[in-house]
Amino acid sequence: MCWPLTFITRKDLIDHVYLTIRKYGDKLEAFDLNRFNKNTIDPVKLIFDKKVYLSTWEETISNEIYRQRDKSNNNDIGYFHQGIFQYIKNCQTPSVGWDVIYSSPDGISITEEDKVNTVYVEMKNKHNTMNSASAGKTFIKMQSQLLKDDECACLLVEVIAKRSQNIKWETTVDGTKVGHKLIRRVSIDQFYSIVTQQKDAFYQLCMVLPDIIRDVVESEGEMLVPHDTVFDELSEKANGLKLNDRDRAMAMVIYMLGFSSYLGFCHSVK
Repeated sequence: MCWPLTFITRKDLIDHVYLTIRKYGDKLEAFDLNRFNKNTIDPVKLIFDKKVYLSTWEETISNEIYRQRDKSNNNDIGYFHQGIFQYIKNCQTPSVGWDVIYSSPDGISITEEDKVNTVYVEMKNKHNTMNSASAGKTFIKMQSQLLKDDECACLLVEVIAKRSQNIKWETTVDGTKVGHKLIRRVSIDQFYSIVTQQKDAFYQLCMVLPDIIRDVVESEGEMLVPHDTVFDELSEKANGLKLNDRDRAMAMVIYMLGFSSYLGFCHSVK
């Protein structure tokens, strides 16, 4: 099959997807019952989840494991969005300072009127992740960069923006509304368009990404795909209760995860 992307090779994208998955680190380790209940789950919430969503016990447990894993995965996906530019021509991803620096000797068209030699990027996963203090600090950093370099622009690039956009960024610093035509708020698709000079580059990447992730996971096998044992361990405990009602037995072992020393519960399974 012919590789459809011209701005990144298949090998580089595979390598980056692999590194992104490996960044998940200990979250890829299998969950046993001890890890599942390390911070003590809320048994009542799990009971509600099962009944309200009409789930099986296995689905309910699986969803809770997913929730626990997902709490810190956004940082790892941030690594994907930023780090991929190291493989794209004329881009750098410094370890400090800026998330991405893009330079071109031929000039970079930021707007129809404005052309620069270098673009400095602060990347955010979502449009609403910065409070006013953080936004002000970021704007001052960009303003300072413009004072050092007459041939640059600074971009706040948002992966999850409200819409596709490349607009002048206006914010508030010390109570005063500020803005500059070369300090811009740009959605990730528009940034890919600037860097690759292909309007639908981000779309193209998204179209091949599911297959690449699948190929990486399949090639690495069990090293990347954890085998969780929580449901099996809970089922074994439920079987040990010797209750005729299977659903009630599973509910009881779930309750015991958080309430084993509570009045009533501490004697109910003895």
